[in-house]
Amino acid sequence: MQQLQEQIGQSAGQIYNYLSNNGEASFSQLKKELDLKGNFADLGLGWLAREDKVEISKKGSSVNVRLK
Repeated sequence: MQQLQEQIGQSAGQIYNYLSNNGEASFSQLKKELDLKGNFADLGLGWLAREDKVEISKKGSSVNVRLK
């Protein structure tokens, strides 16, 4: 369990750093650019959302993410 939580935390860190360096991005772009395996992109984004670090918006069929 601890190892899984660490992987989710690392995914959250990768997403945070990507958004910090590149600004707003679509969720599909984030997953592709960071090459996060399985559900780790979803879990990492959920972690950041729970900590109130990101703003998530829907534009058409695209889900966009940016830091608060």
